[in-house]
Amino acid sequence: MIQDCSVCPRLSGFLGQLQERYPDYHNQPVAPFGAEDGRLLVVGLAPGMHGANASGRPFTGDHAGILLYQTLYEYGFASAAESLSADDGLELIDCRITNAVKCLPPQNKPIGSEVRNCNRYLRQELGALDQGSIIIALGGLAHRAVISALDLKQVAHPFGHAGEHDLPQNRLLIDSYHCSRYNTQTRRLTESMFKLVFSRARDLL
Repeated sequence: MIQDCSVCPRLSGFLGQLQERYPDYHNQPVAPFGAEDGRLLVVGLAPGMHGANASGRPFTGDHAGILLYQTLYEYGFASAAESLSADDGLELIDCRITNAVKCLPPQNKPIGSEVRNCNRYLRQELGALDQGSIIIALGGLAHRAVISALDLKQVAHPFGHAGEHDLPQNRLLIDSYHCSRYNTQTRRLTESMFKLVFSRARDLL
């Protein structure tokens, strides 16, 4: 269903252009990855140009995925510390990774209508989570997409690193700054800050 989506003209056109430049890339909407019944859902922003858009797996092939998969492995959510390609045999354990926007946006900046169009997929993913599940939102846009998908009020759930928000069905949202190259290199997000969020999720689960 996600693979066939072409609702957003700007994104579909951009992927078509990239197909000519990078014919070996995935260049399609990137589906979620991980355990179907995982109790931890990690929500990112969107596929990266030479990461998920190339590999077809969220956070695979770009800088942001390095820290994410290392952390997932350290806390028992992944079978390996590196995600190298979509066919490398890595498995997620009790965990699933998705993005608020499934297609690569130009300059990695989706516009509001694209986030809203894709929110239906996130709504379905959240609806499939069991009671007591935990969602980790990587960045403010992912956080707002989760809140919107659950029909909750944004003003009542402000984004903040390591912030926690009670959700319906005894679920919990934990915020983190995005593990992007910019955030980690500027030290806005340190390794210890990031791991603290996943340590908290592991303890709760």
